[in-house]
Amino acid sequence: MTRRNDILEDLFSMRDEEYRAFFSRLVPTVPPENIIGIRTPLLRKYAESVSGSPAAESFLARLPHRYLEENNLHAFLIERMDDFDKALEAAEAFLPHIDNWGTCDSFRPRVFRKHPDELLLHIRRWIASGKTYTVRFGLEMLMCFYLDDGFSPEFPKIAAELSPGDYYIDMMVAWYFASALFKRWDDVIPFIEEQRLPPWTHNKAIQKALESRRITPAQKSYLRTLKTDVKK
Repeated sequence: MTRRNDILEDLFSMRDEEYRAFFSRLVPTVPPENIIGIRTPLLRKYAESVSGSPAAESFLARLPHRYLEENNLHAFLIERMDDFDKALEAAEAFLPHIDNWGTCDSFRPRVFRKHPDELLLHIRRWIASGKTYTVRFGLEMLMCFYLDDGFSPEFPKIAAELSPGDYYIDMMVAWYFASALFKRWDDVIPFIEEQRLPPWTHNKAIQKALESRRITPAQKSYLRTLKTDVKK
């Protein structure tokens, strides 16, 4: 059984130097020396193997971590929690320590889907926090869990009204609208038609929708006519 002091040693045993060099270029907000270099499927498999163990519980209690992969492991362990209150408490403690888009975007606690009304109260607070990755995470939760039965016309309005200028938030707003165009076309296309997003975000949302295999050719043709000439 993995002991509490073994986790970091285990992580370094999975190091892939080639992948480390590649991935370091994708997360410029993290110093290269704080990246071990572990492929995500391998890290998720490891999280599954230690989840619920005393070592994992001890690891979750120790924040902040130094390495990006420690943060990713932290996220993957929270994802595996079946108790909503426990997962929410762990997420609240962890969010201030997320420092890159990769960790943020791979963090999707599964139990959250089962508690949409309770979760929404926290999503509103996260989006209003002004903290880059907390805001991004809140938008991600709206995108993941509230574009189907839980959708409200209020949600794209919340995303559209965020102040522009933070690249990592702007990118998530664009991703949200690109996803929403697939699932809620009639509800969200007016935001594009009326240019209710900041210009850069507007164009990026269209770009991401055009790259999607889920958007129909006819929809893509129409979206191309809605691009603006303004650049960020």
